[in-house]
Amino acid sequence: MASFRLRLLASLPLVALFCLLAPSGAAQPQVKLLPAPREADFSQIAKFPVRVLVAAPGRNAEDEFAAQDLESAIKRIVPSAEETRGAAPQPPYRITLLREDAAEGKAALARAHLAFDPAMESEGYVLIVGAHEAVIIGATSAGVFYGVQTMKQLLPLPGAPRVLPTGTVRDWPAMRYRGIDDDLSRGPFPTLAFQKKQIRVFAAFKINIYSPYFEHTLLYPDQPLAAPPGSAMTPDEVKDLVAYAHQYHVTIVPEQEAFGHLHHVLKYELYQDEAETPHGHVLAPGQAGTLPLIKDWFTQIAKEFPSPFLHIGADETFDLGIGRTRDAVEQKGYGPVYIDFLKQIHDELAPLNRRLLFWGDIGDANPDAVAALPKDMIAVPWNYWSTSGFDKMIEPFARNGIETWVAPGDANWNEVYPVAKTALWNIQGFIRDGQRLGSTGALTTVWNDDGEGLFNMDWYGVLFGAVAAWQPGESNIANYQDAYAEILHQDTTGKIDAAEKELMAAQEALGAAKSGMNSDEVFWLDPWSAKGQDVSSRLLPQAHALRMHAEQAIVLLDEARTADPKLAETDALTAMDLGARRLDFIGLKFQLAQEIATAYAQAVAQEHDKTQRRDTSNMLSEISSNNGRCQDLRDGYSALKAEYSQVWLSENRPYWLNNVTVRYDLEIERWQRRADRFETAIRAWYGGTDLPAGPALGLPAAATSH
Repeated sequence: MASFRLRLLASLPLVALFCLLAPSGAAQPQVKLLPAPREADFSQIAKFPVRVLVAAPGRNAEDEFAAQDLESAIKRIVPSAEETRGAAPQPPYRITLLREDAAEGKAALARAHLAFDPAMESEGYVLIVGAHEAVIIGATSAGVFYGVQTMKQLLPLPGAPRVLPTGTVRDWPAMRYRGIDDDLSRGPFPTLAFQKKQIRVFAAFKINIYSPYFEHTLLYPDQPLAAPPGSAMTPDEVKDLVAYAHQYHVTIVPEQEAFGHLHHVLKYELYQDEAETPHGHVLAPGQAGTLPLIKDWFTQIAKEFPSPFLHIGADETFDLGIGRTRDAVEQKGYGPVYIDFLKQIHDELAPLNRRLLFWGDIGDANPDAVAALPKDMIAVPWNYWSTSGFDKMIEPFARNGIETWVAPGDANWNEVYPVAKTALWNIQGFIRDGQRLGSTGALTTVWNDDGEGLFNMDWYGVLFGAVAAWQPGESNIANYQDAYAEILHQDTTGKIDAAEKELMAAQEALGAAKSGMNSDEVFWLDPWSAKGQDVSSRLLPQAHALRMHAEQAIVLLDEARTADPKLAETDALTAMDLGARRLDFIGLKFQLAQEIATAYAQAVAQEHDKTQRRDTSNMLSEISSNNGRCQDLRDGYSALKAEYSQVWLSENRPYWLNNVTVRYDLEIERWQRRADRFETAIRAWYGGTDLPAGPALGLPAAATSH
């Protein structure tokens, strides 16, 4: 067998793309790893037998769970009939999970001339893959588990040749805390089953923090009023999820807003004495009931979540100083009043013995105020759109000895599909600079400001956040894009990766036209409104490119699923299809709306010309009839409502769904009513009545003028 060696070091790109040479003339199988290991040295490939035995001889319960996780992955690799028909019995391939301080582990390391560095002790691992056996060695259960996750990615994909690269890996993370902050307060609320699926996928990409964001959707037995029935985590659900995540070495760090973003609490009369403004958004410092309310919340949280961290939010406190604290802010300044209240929260919660995280926008807005913060708090500076210039957000805390976690964003909020170009570049730059400035963690954020967000659309961005936080330095976006679908979806065709790039191109085409608007706003915008006409003038030149990219993504997804009906994470593929169809529909809507306006103006211009009557009749029927453009737009919203509901219910509880689908209903009704008005006018025209002026039918005057 030919031999090929490739060594990966920390300075190389994030994806380890190993070209593993087969005998002369044979195809060269490729293995892609996300995140890429620090060091990998692969020399050959070996046949992967049908029988595989996994063992954790140390009798450690956590290592045994990791062994079971590996066994489950191996069971999905069903051998083909050709591989089993008439094959002579072969010895099983053995995979052994060992601890670094055990005799067997030490011996395996010595044979491979490998060692554990001090940096590897917490979560690092060594992977030794031979032709007949593999050994996974960790100093801790987390290290063993992460070695298993890498081993799983080395396994042959279902339906692919049963070969395995042989060689060694030494690996450990660049950042201690690698997490996802998931908005559970602005509409969609996941089922417990979906949250468990999230945990499994997060862990497979070596994420170790899951931070659900709560404003009012965590049920407090002592304060039950604000939690909406059907859309709040109960203590029993929390207990279940915490125990489940622990198996996967994921710590759940709850975020309960404790300052701003509390409108859905403060809209109740019961809490008016604690509100900065009536039914507003911000708790008022200095009120008698404010700190006791916060203490009550977090005392209950601490009982349910064993995390060493609690996240108190405290971002975007825009109401501060315009209500009950107006005098204090005028006398002391916004920053000092803000910092003083954070210190009060810190002291009030000190008996819980947890480290408090808070959103660090104060570091950028009022850097001089940061020095007064308690040094055991953890600041989480956030930015969701920039690609550089992050130092000024991190340095005020670093200079004052305050630990930081950086928070880039998935760029999903207010968008029909996450804007991947924005997300990937933002994640890359912020985590790179966070590592350089000593940040110990990264929280990639998912927000649902519009109430429409679907997490199955978010994997592309959040998993890049996981990769970038594990790997040192600047992560390579192109390499990630080329490996993503093979690892998450087990797609060997490359079509899903290509579909993601088509969606990025579609977003680029739309971005050139929407002029500061988000794509959700454009999706719901009436093209005949004044704003719609303004957008239309810019969007129509881009509509063809937008639609071609979106439609190509739909075709590529279908081709990938047809080629392999057993792809993994198919709900996420359905969500991609929905995103592509919504982008396509934006272009279609503006095209058809303009075609209706143009056709009607022409029909009015020639309505009395008997020689053009047939042509006029055809133009009018294309506006409203069985296959009319008004009906096309009605049908488009109707079909998207059905697919949207399907994707929503595949991950979320039913609560809030009606608040989204009612918007589809209103658009369906809008275009049905317009179709009816046109049909009434057309029937009257056949009876000898003049066609009404365009504005009487809802058409914009500018679009129908000559």
